[in-house]
Amino acid sequence: MIELLDKKHKRNEFDCGKELLNNYLKFQAGQDIKRKLSVCFVMLDKHSQNIQGYYTLSNNSIPLSDFPERIQHKLPKSYLSIPTTLLGRLAIDKRYQGKGIGKILLIDALKRSYDISHKIGSFAVVVDPIDKEAEKFYEKYDFISLPNSRKMILAIKTLKELFG
Repeated sequence: MIELLDKKHKRNEFDCGKELLNNYLKFQAGQDIKRKLSVCFVMLDKHSQNIQGYYTLSNNSIPLSDFPERIQHKLPKSYLSIPTTLLGRLAIDKRYQGKGIGKILLIDALKRSYDISHKIGSFAVVVDPIDKEAEKFYEKYDFISLPNSRKMILAIKTLKELFG
């Protein structure tokens, strides 16, 4: 079950092995939700109600100049930055790693991003992988690296082929 994070969820027991991601869920995610900076979705273990994993989504934009030339040519020059959806964080508790939960959460995030792109302009989903392991994960799902940054994108047009 994937749902919006709220006060009833047991955040203190979450440990994905990366302190930055643990601390975000435990101490900052609730404040970000209240401030409308991002939304946080959690996947719960149906038996224990433990948080198996989570991800965040928010609005974002990327300078047109950060895109590869082949993509820049397809976009209007009048846009200095291109609207995107940021998949800001995605983490799986160590107790649940290696069970396909990352894939499930990613697909859920991509589906939500595709659905919202019908209401708010978004050219792509963007991620900023925390490390090489995360980068390899996103590469498996056809995210492409942006030159001159660590960011990776997956075009909404590609998601239309999956979910449209």
